[in-house]
Amino acid sequence: MKRVLTGRFMHETNTFSIVKTDMALWRRRDFHTENEIPAVFRGTRSALGATFEAADKYGWTLTHPVSANANPSGRVTDDAFETIGGMILAAAGRQAPIDGVLFHLHGAMVTEGHEDGEGELLERLRNVLGPDVPIVVTLDLHANVTQKMADNASALIAFRTYPHIDMYERAWQGAELLERAMQGEIRPRTVIARRPMLHGLDWGRTQTGPMAELIARGEALETGGTALAVSICAGFALANIRDVGPSVTVTIDELTSDDASGQAIAEDFMDHAWATRDFTTVAMLSVADAVARASQGRPGDKPLVIADFTDNPGGGGYGDATAFLKGLVDAGVERVAFHAICDPAAIAQGMRKGLGTATLTIGGKIDQRLGGGPLTLTGEVTCFTNGKFIAYGPMGGGVERNYGPSMVFRVGGIDIILISNNGQATDLGQFTSLGIDPARYSTVAVKSMQHFRAAFEPIAREVVLVDTGALCQVEYKEELFDKVRRPVWPLDPLPL
Repeated sequence: MKRVLTGRFMHETNTFSIVKTDMALWRRRDFHTENEIPAVFRGTRSALGATFEAADKYGWTLTHPVSANANPSGRVTDDAFETIGGMILAAAGRQAPIDGVLFHLHGAMVTEGHEDGEGELLERLRNVLGPDVPIVVTLDLHANVTQKMADNASALIAFRTYPHIDMYERAWQGAELLERAMQGEIRPRTVIARRPMLHGLDWGRTQTGPMAELIARGEALETGGTALAVSICAGFALANIRDVGPSVTVTIDELTSDDASGQAIAEDFMDHAWATRDFTTVAMLSVADAVARASQGRPGDKPLVIADFTDNPGGGGYGDATAFLKGLVDAGVERVAFHAICDPAAIAQGMRKGLGTATLTIGGKIDQRLGGGPLTLTGEVTCFTNGKFIAYGPMGGGVERNYGPSMVFRVGGIDIILISNNGQATDLGQFTSLGIDPARYSTVAVKSMQHFRAAFEPIAREVVLVDTGALCQVEYKEELFDKVRRPVWPLDPLPL
């Protein structure tokens, strides 16, 4: 019986955020250890759900020290990295011998002491386990993949959908590859190619364009047996680090192939990424234009879904920008469901007052320079919850979500959801658990760049994006990216 180390340690770090990701922040939303983990993830369409199914099928004994997935925010503190990473490394040593690893990471973690959090963790894990134990890792397709990560993981398998609705499938792909490696059928090894670019591949959008093209080509190579895995990562541009940007990794079987063949594939794919680096499907409205569109709704229409692109909590946004909400309030727009303002203090104030009429100051408290300052509004508190529910949408997988104490504050014709634990809108349950059916509103406002589409596009008459000038508004200036390798596009003029 094979002993397999598994778990999650996931963080997408926005280095421009002033909110440090300490242990308190890790524990607030999605943090489980040891025997808590099977009860949370067995039977779900999640990465760990697939891992448990694979263990049952192949007869593995799983060691699962921790599952930690903090909302995107600022740099991970050294204490948090050492604490959670230490749980993983201690389990690897304590449960030896470990025959294989199937771990679920993000790929864009930056700590106070390490620009490449995953590379550092994988190097330490490799030192504990030795050179021959297969280490298979699933990644978000927004990973900033490094040479250090490729050198220390046997295989890197990135998501292929954005919104990410294939975490379960990618974990199963990793499990099948790991089983073959532990049986000695294959010996996976991963090579990487990159280009001097901060972003590209339409920021990872997989519906059309170069990302979709490369994913299809990679899957064909896997199906034909040319490569064990081909992963295309768009990178996460909100990171002032040396190795930010897109990458392609190719996992080959050392028993039948060599590095050169895999490298040739990776370089060819990155040539395409470089040639199409200007391609984008992102178009944003101003706040004024978005408010005007929201004002056009009529009773009986499906909702217009408006996403605040630049205050996306899924990209490290603070989730408390008020510019768009202020525009809606000032214009007197009716039949709006708004998710969400992250403001624990306002919720505490509302709970002290209780249900009914209240005057509250909400949002804009973390950094008033970005996305609008606090709003003092008079309305009606209509609902309180503990913020917990089961997410059954395309990205939910049947896993419990926890947004902390939450409430609904009705101001005019706008139902404003306030949450304590920051997070973007990806599941209808984020509304329905608070008594709001988003399909019944003329306008549904969410804070998200892309993930909202999986659940909300099917109920929408139209989807538009709004720029509120918040933290995730990317400005490619040299002074903001002073740690990145140079030359790099778009900061420097580079030949086609």
